[in-house]
Amino acid sequence: MKKRQTALIVAVLILLNTFVGFSAINAEKTSASVSEAIDFSFPSIKEENEKLVITLPEATSYGPSNDGYLVPIVSKVISLPFKTEIKSVKVIFLDITEIKTTYAPKIATMPLTDSNEQTEILQRENDANMVSLFDGAFSYHVSAGRKGSEIVNYLVIQLQPIVYDERLKKVYSSNLVQIDISYDIPEQIVTIPDEYDLLIIAPQDFTEPLQPLVDHKNSHDIVTKLVTMEEIVGGSYTEIVGRDDAEQVKYFIRFALENWGIEYVLLVGGRNGGFTEPDWWVPVRYSDLDDGNEARYISDLYFSDIYDAEGNFSSWDENENDQFSEFSFMKNDIPDMYPDVAVGRLACRTKSEVATMVEKIITYETTTYGSTWFKQFIGISGDTYPGEDDPYFEGELATEVSSQLLSEHNFDSTFLWTSLGTFNGPEDVINAISEGAGFVHFSGHGNPYAWSNHPPNNHSGWINGPNAFEMGDMTNADKFPVVIVGGCHNGQFDVGLHNIVRDILIYGVKGYFFEAPFMFYHMEWIPRCWSWSLVNKAGGGGIAIISNTGLGYGIPGEEWNTGNGRWMEMDFFKSYTEGNTILGQAFSTNLINYMNEFYSNGDIVDFKIPQEWTLLGDPSLMIGGFE
Repeated sequence: MKKRQTALIVAVLILLNTFVGFSAINAEKTSASVSEAIDFSFPSIKEENEKLVITLPEATSYGPSNDGYLVPIVSKVISLPFKTEIKSVKVIFLDITEIKTTYAPKIATMPLTDSNEQTEILQRENDANMVSLFDGAFSYHVSAGRKGSEIVNYLVIQLQPIVYDERLKKVYSSNLVQIDISYDIPEQIVTIPDEYDLLIIAPQDFTEPLQPLVDHKNSHDIVTKLVTMEEIVGGSYTEIVGRDDAEQVKYFIRFALENWGIEYVLLVGGRNGGFTEPDWWVPVRYSDLDDGNEARYISDLYFSDIYDAEGNFSSWDENENDQFSEFSFMKNDIPDMYPDVAVGRLACRTKSEVATMVEKIITYETTTYGSTWFKQFIGISGDTYPGEDDPYFEGELATEVSSQLLSEHNFDSTFLWTSLGTFNGPEDVINAISEGAGFVHFSGHGNPYAWSNHPPNNHSGWINGPNAFEMGDMTNADKFPVVIVGGCHNGQFDVGLHNIVRDILIYGVKGYFFEAPFMFYHMEWIPRCWSWSLVNKAGGGGIAIISNTGLGYGIPGEEWNTGNGRWMEMDFFKSYTEGNTILGQAFSTNLINYMNEFYSNGDIVDFKIPQEWTLLGDPSLMIGGFE
């Protein structure tokens, strides 16, 4: 997999003439600028239920304006050399058309959680306090992240070319936007070494069952290096420092990126006991981004985000208070979040679990190519947010979009939907997956133990998929799908029986079983979470799964596809169909696409969604197997 950078290197050499390694991170810079004019079509404006619905062909998404109205958003993404310093971004909205109307645009709907509990549909507040017409109609951010085999700076400019003036009851549309950017480019461009593709980090106890995987990867030109936790923490790599084991692992990943050129990191190790706090074979980082619903959750994105836009180590703790990715009025860490390497985890707790995953990965990559079963897609869902007179079955619509994307690549689809009567309980899901499929998309509600969704227009009714204890009933042998899951906490892999002791000590027997917060029913005591139970099932189940470690989110009704979890789920399939056939490439592109579209919003939920979106699987996996 190495030795594929020649064309890019030649191109950049021609452009800038000078190349150095990561040691040149603090090089001198050269000033540059770029100007671009962007034309927009005239918007489509329809009146529905005494509200305006505004659409624009060039829109990349739809979301709330500063005053809360639902408007088209156009994201302009520019890739620049790593450590480029943005001096200024100027945006002028021109060719403005005035459209008088009786009604205001609709107010953007707030996202809802994907927990399998009752939910209430809310709308955003509209403060409608515009200082001038297009003030606040654009924003931008700069982050460092992976693009192919290079680290680049992403400059993302978000434009809202349509505004509504509540005082005059008029819509204003800009048909032309002028963008002027000035920046400083490093005179010496940082390049990545060309030694290894995949870094595996695991405890010494797991090295023996992992060796066949290392040999297999190397035999398929995925140049692989296995390093133990004992070598990283207090061992051979004495230059690696950090405030705790998690930060030491992250510093080591930076070392491996800068010295070996790794693209993929496989963390092999889940929970290893612990009562008041979990112990880990390979550490995790908890994000302290508190959205008002939960205060912390696991985020393996922490290990993927090595640099900020200036090339500094992305600590996720700007105020150095040992709270990571805080987001509040007084404490904002605002991490970069863009992946510089693709990270996946096998949350194994025993050698037996490691051996199971190694056998599955080797079997998948050596037998899947050219099989008919791989070209099957299964979409499983229902009416995610039922409402009166609401014809939108959000999860079903999301799985249909995923199917349409795959159909262009000759995939056939099976839909297990509550509206079709094809999803009536766990047996339907078990039987379908047992036939084999390349991809499975669940879109609905969950917790660490279960996944489910609603029948049509039935807010109190639930139809359950298989729970964590029923995964063993799947008999798909070596026909393993890549699984995408919309739902809360399905990927919360810090669960375990030890949590019973922890929570009784914190909440007492009453708070655990009989009164709020009823911690027993949070299902954090089960031996393995739903997602890991599906992937680690021997002789069946999935080969990899992407799901939420915390509360998932979606938008109800006609705005179902404008952002949040449904958008993230569908975009994974878009990323794959655009040529990202290595799992980590598809996953990292999925994360970057989301942040390119929503990071500039500054919305706490849009920061949270990428942080909890976690890959339990091998990031170097060749989707569909090796030819």
